[in-house]
Amino acid sequence: VTATDDDEGLYGHAKYSLKKITERASKIFHLHSETGAISLLQSLDFEEGDFYELEVQARDGGGLFDTAKVT
Repeated sequence: VTATDDDEGLYGHAKYSLKKITERASKIFHLHSETGAISLLQSLDFEEGDFYELEVQARDGGGLFDTAKVT
């Protein structure tokens, strides 16, 4: 995921976090807090789950934030 902010310096730098994630999904997905890249910690198994939903939050240095749902 990518968030943009036109502010300069600290106020324009976004950090990412997972705000809503199931325990099962937290063992499968990793979100890089600096880049917003989502990666797998293990292979996906269709028999264990065919649908995942993550809520990602981007927050800038001034405390402003927004969220996005990733399915």
